[in-house]
Amino acid sequence: QAQLVESGGGSVQPGGSLRLYCSASGFNIGPNAMSWHRQAPGKERELVAAIDRTGGIRRYSDDVRGRATISRDNAKNTVYLQMNNLKLEDTAVYYCRSTGYLEVWGQGTLVTVSS
Repeated sequence: QAQLVESGGGSVQPGGSLRLYCSASGFNIGPNAMSWHRQAPGKERELVAAIDRTGGIRRYSDDVRGRATISRDNAKNTVYLQMNNLKLEDTAVYYCRSTGYLEVWGQGTLVTVSS
């Protein structure tokens, strides 16, 4: 069964950093574009960052551009999201998604930014 499992979330103070992990099982992420999305309380899910299958093309939402870096290691079947200078408004559940040959959503990992 194809699955994506996110980890690395937690509580952090404003200005802090977190590295989120998305590990795939049951399928190979290589042929797929991968992306991170988030959903804050009371808001719709939104795209945070995306990366093409080779890692050569990356894009970011305006909210996180300059503070986030998406990367992937196809050999490890894992996608990463490095978030720096976290803000209160970054508080959300962060989801990983594969698209292309196979569409799969993870269950999410909670990031809480509070002082």
